Amino acid sequence: MFYAVNALAISLEADDEEALLSLYGDEEMISLATGNSKPISRAPAIATVITAEDIKEIGATDIDQVLETVPGLHVARSPRGYNPIYTFRGIFSQFNSQVLMLINGIPITNLFAGDRNQVWGGLPVQSIARVEVIRGPGSAIYGADAFAGVINIITKAKEDIAGTEVGGRAGSFNSWDGWALHGDSWGGFDVAVMLEYGDTDGQRRTIDEDAQTFFDSQFNTDASLAPGSVNLQRENFDARVDISREHWRLRAGLQRRQNVGTGAGVAQALDPSGRFASDRWNADLTYHNPEFFSENWDVTAQLSYFNTSQEVEQNVRLFPPGADFNSAPGIDFPEGVIGNPEVFERHARFKVSTFYTGFEQHQIHAGTGMRYGDLYDVKEVKNYEFDFETGLPRPLGGLRDVTGDLSQVFLRERDRKNYYVFLQDVWNFANDWEFTAGVRYDHFSDFGDTVNPRLALVWATRYNLTTKLLYGRAFRAPSFAELFNINNPVAIGNPNLDPETIETVELAFDYRPSNALRLALSLFHYRWDDIIQFVSDPGTSVNVAENAGRQKGFGMELEADWALTSNFHLLGNYAFQHSTDEKTGKNAGHAPQHQIYLRGSWEFLPHWRLTPQFNWVIDRSRTASDSRPAINNYSIFDLTLRRTAIKRHWEVAFSVRNLFDSDAREPSPAGNPGALIPNDLPLSGRSFFGEIRFRF
Repeated sequence: MFYAVNALAISLEADDEEALLSLYGDEEMISLATGNSKPISRAPAIATVITAEDIKEIGATDIDQVLETVPGLHVARSPRGYNPIYTFRGIFSQFNSQVLMLINGIPITNLFAGDRNQVWGGLPVQSIARVEVIRGPGSAIYGADAFAGVINIITKAKEDIAGTEVGGRAGSFNSWDGWALHGDSWGGFDVAVMLEYGDTDGQRRTIDEDAQTFFDSQFNTDASLAPGSVNLQRENFDARVDISREHWRLRAGLQRRQNVGTGAGVAQALDPSGRFASDRWNADLTYHNPEFFSENWDVTAQLSYFNTSQEVEQNVRLFPPGADFNSAPGIDFPEGVIGNPEVFERHARFKVSTFYTGFEQHQIHAGTGMRYGDLYDVKEVKNYEFDFETGLPRPLGGLRDVTGDLSQVFLRERDRKNYYVFLQDVWNFANDWEFTAGVRYDHFSDFGDTVNPRLALVWATRYNLTTKLLYGRAFRAPSFAELFNINNPVAIGNPNLDPETIETVELAFDYRPSNALRLALSLFHYRWDDIIQFVSDPGTSVNVAENAGRQKGFGMELEADWALTSNFHLLGNYAFQHSTDEKTGKNAGHAPQHQIYLRGSWEFLPHWRLTPQFNWVIDRSRTASDSRPAINNYSIFDLTLRRTAIKRHWEVAFSVRNLFDSDAREPSPAGNPGALIPNDLPLSGRSFFGEIRFRF
């Protein structure tokens, strides 16, 4: 084994990939870092791979529970719908547009807020084959928004299912899920079909005070619904199909979200009756030929389409019935402040790329592509307008459809074109040394040009130790809300914005002292410039988007993966970060400065596996403008018991999450003069889930 590893360390050319697969195992290969599959230890990035087996072990029902296990990544929450905020290395924002999420390598970023959709509604996990995550910048390959980190969700293909599986789950909060997966060959085609459906009332923890509580104190009203529970019900339907033959592959999917609750409220005032919906359609046709001209040319071309919506099923109340802001005689809003914003987008992409290995010791990766994004429809029904002097709502004279009325509607319809070209060289310039240099040029029709390079030096220091030195620059494109928002004095757009940028330097070590133990350490430092913030316009109540902020940070991540015995496996990580807001000189806030994750996996009897996991979130500072005390730490302990191979075809599992019923909370936004939800956003208490699967 020693000589085999040493030989592989000397030569890491593409031809060795098959041998590396057999040595490291498929779960440790990653394609996200370069576009070509590599072992994690040799990839020019700090990366994590989570497989479908990992997801089953921890009893995860949603992608957020999976991502919380990644070192340096914490899943915080937004008041609106409790949308996840994937916080990499202290980089936090309410819309979380600094993180790029891909499904099968294709972005699902919305133009409107630059995120994954304001009506997210969760992502079930039964169709997921693996999740690849890189911490740090990735714009040199993936372009816009590959900023703080990149998450690629790879769905199952025929070989990942190999037959038929049906299953179901039921548990706390009146939740249940059902799924059916099928993978087989039909008429010379490899086919995978996946269906998932879920329905839940959601957790019902209590918000003690909300935004209306504050206005009640200002205007002597009694309208607030606080204390009251968050509104997290939802209904999910996901369907995916994957068909391939020879060099061609067709994939399509639908993520339908209905009956989606408003979380802690769109305006941070409880709204138990508001309902959103969303459809996300996607399709891609991919041609991949590893020997297009010759064995040195590996060519891929891809055409993809994505359509997404934010829709209102039932009136969304920014403030509850009885809200009064002293803008008219009597109660201003006896039915509540109602605002029903709807957005519809379509995205088309084409790209072509090639790996060329005809030069000795070099692997060239080059490509070009374009993206057309069209926010083609904006609708709004509401019963208020903003008073630009006070920043408060005033009656509009009943519920009105203001679609197309630029004096009232919240957003302008626009489109965006993006053209790009990239070039990367992986140069194996000496035994044990590999140097990756890449650069990508992007042209955007609305804000111009940007160039983003990256450099990576990977040294096979010893047969069991790898050292990496990485540099990368990335950018985040301004969202359409930041560019084209209108008629909302707390968030007016600015068409003259520049993209946000970040430069990151990383030093990493991957050490495998034995076949049973892997240790990894990564150190990082970043500088985040031109942060887009809504800044008060002097003398008015209006906030306008500006490139106004700067942040710097540093930290480390330590990982361990230890197979203590053939039946017991221990995995854990510790992450530390310190981030500073350079405008205030204070801690940037929100993100945990320390995070500890531990997981054991114990097969105590044949086909019986017990998986405890522990997540400890430590030291979250407030922002400089937030006078509240620092938010309390929390720790959550989960337990999953799984029995496989019952009469060959059956499998059952039982999970308890937050076993000790910890009072876990995520920070609510700061406000002026104070936070609108002062006691933060409560997470779920103890919950139980049972699961059954049948394979044939």
